[in-house]
Amino acid sequence: MTTTVETIRKGRKFDQVLEGARQVFMADGFEGASVDDIARAANVSKATLYSYFPDKRFLFMEVATTECQRQSRDALDSIDMEAEPREVLLQTGQHFLRFITSKFGQQIFRICVAESDRFPELGQKFYSSGPAVFRAEMAAYFEQAEARGQLHIEDRILAVDQFGELCKADVWPRLMFGMTKVVTTAEIDRVVEGAVETFMARYGV
Repeated sequence: MTTTVETIRKGRKFDQVLEGARQVFMADGFEGASVDDIARAANVSKATLYSYFPDKRFLFMEVATTECQRQSRDALDSIDMEAEPREVLLQTGQHFLRFITSKFGQQIFRICVAESDRFPELGQKFYSSGPAVFRAEMAAYFEQAEARGQLHIEDRILAVDQFGELCKADVWPRLMFGMTKVVTTAEIDRVVEGAVETFMARYGV
């Protein structure tokens, strides 16, 4: 029988397993994390762990989905959505780029790509839980900024996606092709500041 994301069951120790897995994955990454270490960190037996997650990839993506939701909430809670666009975009871009260039963020991307043919629901669930929510929130902010006369955007969803791509310029391709392994804070600031200036030159009033 083929295992899918939908077959993962939840029970009394589900959150306990998830937290143990989060600790191990964040410390050791997907490849370095062993089932034994995860079970030990979660204080459950391997049998209990497998009863919830028959495949380590599903466990990783459940952790990734939960972490992405937390990152989105933290970003939205910490950013003053009443501020002027340059400030909102600067904070949003820095938060976004820090996450996707982190070791954990890169691993999420690689797992989604590697398993997209066999398990397309992995990436779909992850996208729906975090990126799609944040995308909608930013589109709503753009609508508010337009109402205040600060931006002029015809296609808000496209504008959100364009800003995201601007924030990935230079650093993301170098990471994905193995040209570098670490992105510095100075590099993140440089790319995001350039992204904000480019975006405002197109959509600012």
